[in-house]
Formats: sequence, structure tokens, C-alpha cells
Amino acid sequence: LSLDTPDAMAARAKAAADKPLLKLKLGGPDDVARLLAVRDARPDARIIVDANEGWTNETLLPMLHAAAEAGVELIEQPLPAGQDDVLATINRIVPICADESLHTTADLPRLARCYDAVNIKLDKTGGLTEALALHKTAEAAGLKIMVGCMVATSLAMAPAIIVAQGAAWADLDGPLLLETDRVPGLTYQGATLFPPTPEVWG
Repeated sequence: LSLDTPDAMAARAKAAADKPLLKLKLGGPDDVARLLAVRDARPDARIIVDANEGWTNETLLPMLHAAAEAGVELIEQPLPAGQDDVLATINRIVPICADESLHTTADLPRLARCYDAVNIKLDKTGGLTEALALHKTAEAAGLKIMVGCMVATSLAMAPAIIVAQGAAWADLDGPLLLETDRVPGLTYQGATLFPPTPEVWG
């Protein structure tokens, strides 16, 4: 759900009744209202939040408490990349996931104490080999795994499906955000993404 007014986000959440997991884009002054409006509209849904580096040291704790009350199960990148150390000093009552702060396995030693999960994107790792290495290393460090994407075609999502095996969360909707995907593309039905056929990826 893209960042919008609380009413607009609630309406889109209600319209997505076939989606058991909702990802809310937040990062503005009305974030508590947005979160509560979506939860009101979809009391049945699992919810994760992507703060897109939009919170501050002052808003972080109030937002964590609001997220906990709303039953949010994960928050992506609440603070700007480079401010990660703050997260090691607080009680993370909702698990926090590194996104913009994380690119490759080289970043894990400094981030592991600050986060509970990592969002692995092939666009950031540079390809499938490093993404798989990051997945394995992060799991060994006790971090939960999310696999995400940028806006991209089905051809970019196909290898990400491999990385997503065993992940706690998969956010591979990049082709759905395009006006036109490549043909042939991946098959999406509701919240289900099917493995690629040979025609898509070989």
C-alpha cells in the first residue's frame, strides 16, 4: 500500500481482501493514523511496514509502540542508512529489518546487532550468487530473511524466487507495478507467485 491519506490506504487495504499479507509504506507525520486505519479496515491481515528511512530518533519509539499495538510483524528500515547504531540501543518490541543499509555479506558484521531481519534484493547484492551467500550468512547470524525487489520485470523476479525459498517474507511484486511486463512473464494469482517456466528464465 503506497503512502497516502489514512482513508485512502484503508480503502485499498479493504479492496485487497484476497491478500493475507499487506505491506504498508509509511514515513510521514500521520503514520499512526495510517497504520490504525489499515488495521481497522483489515483486522484479519498480517501487516509489515516499510518506513523507507522516514522516521527519526524522536518518532521511532512512539511508532514502535503503535506498530506493536496494531500487531505489525516487521518494520523495514525505520531510520536513515548510517543511523543503524541507534537500533542496537533500544528495545525492539517489533522486529526491525535492514533494507537500504544492507547490500552484501560485507555489511552484516556491523548490522547484525542492530537488526532482527534483512531484506535481500538482487538489485543490491549484484546478482544471484551473492544473494544466496547473504541469505546463508544472515541465517547463520540468527537473522530472519525477507526477499524483496525493485520495480522490475518478471525476468528479474525469477532468480529472486530461488533466494526466497525458506524466507519468512517474500515481496516480489515488481512486475505488478509495471504498466507492461515482459512476455512471457511470471504468473501471479492473488498472493501466490508461481515458479517461472523455462520460457521465462530458461
